[in-house]
Parts: sequence; structure tokens; C-alpha cells
Amino acid sequence: MLNNLPEWKKNQRKQLIAAREAIPQSQHQQWSRIISDYLMQGFPQLQNLTIGLYWPFRGEYDPRVVARHPLTQSATFALPEVVAKNEPLHFRQWLPNTPMKIGAYDIPVPDGTPIVRLDAIIVPMVGFDKQGYRLGYGSGYYDRTLATYSHQPLTIGVAFEIQRLENIYPQSHDISMQFIVTEAGIFETRNHHLRAI
Repeated sequence: MLNNLPEWKKNQRKQLIAAREAIPQSQHQQWSRIISDYLMQGFPQLQNLTIGLYWPFRGEYDPRVVARHPLTQSATFALPEVVAKNEPLHFRQWLPNTPMKIGAYDIPVPDGTPIVRLDAIIVPMVGFDKQGYRLGYGSGYYDRTLATYSHQPLTIGVAFEIQRLENIYPQSHDISMQFIVTEAGIFETRNHHLRAI
């Protein structure tokens, strides 16, 4: 175990976000197209679910393309809203034409649409490790939100391969992703081990 885990995580976040923001646009677009294809081909069950997405931030993969895919026309989509510090996120119903307002961290959120419970959630990751755990931005919003579900929604973390770490040293409150999708493929977490499928 590391002597100063918070400082280590802070440094990892800084390096990983900088690396992600430095990806050339053409490369980012290419990797993103591949991830979108894996999401649509690898998870046909998404077509009838209520799916949590996120508004892309600091070079993240943009999952909103999933909402425009023909396979998901019968799905319901939602985006997260930070309600208060140290509180779970609210997911508000969203479509590409939904009126938006600026929320926490200057990230747009749906303006006054219904709050929904999720069947599946596509989760942004700053980093991830070989056990399927994600390194987030450090505020714990996603872990707190997932902890409110007695039956866990389908959790799909998305990232680029340059964000892969050996170990993020998960804590007791951390919840591993059921699946992780990168431009290299779809990986499933089984027995605390990430395996390509």
C-alpha cells in the first residue's frame, strides 16, 4: 500500500487528464468511433433500458452518440446533476434537443426534466486498473450514487487505453465496473480481474 494514497491519486489524475487532453483530435475521433461501435454491438440489451450518460469533460469520450444510434431508439437517456457536495447524483431525463442549464463544474445539465432511476450507466473514468476499479475525479459522486441502488444497474466504464493503470488501490467504498470499454475492446470484471471478452 502506498504511504500517501490521496497524493498519489491526485498526481495520477493530473497526469492522466493531461495525457487525455493531449490526444490529437484525429486520434481521439478514431478511438471514439471504435468505442461507440463496441458499445452498440457488445451491449444489445441497452436498447430498452434507462441509460445514464454524461456530458464529456476535459477530453473524455463522448457517450452522447449512443443516444443517436438506431439501436437505442426505444431507450430512455439521462444526464447527471450534482445536487450538493457529498450527495448522490440525480439523473435527469435527456434527449439531444432537451433544454440545458449550466450546472456544477460548468457542465450542462437538463433543465427541469424528470429524475429517473437507471437500468444501466456509462461511467466516465480518469483511469482504471486490472481489477476493474475506476479512478474518478476524487469527489465520489458515482460511488455514492451507485451505493443508493439495492440492485446495481449495469455499469460500463469508458476510457482510452492510455488511462489504464496497474492498480488504483481501491478503498472499501469503491465499486468496480461490471464492464470497461476502450478502443482495444470490451473487458468484463470477474472475481476482481478484468478480462477481455
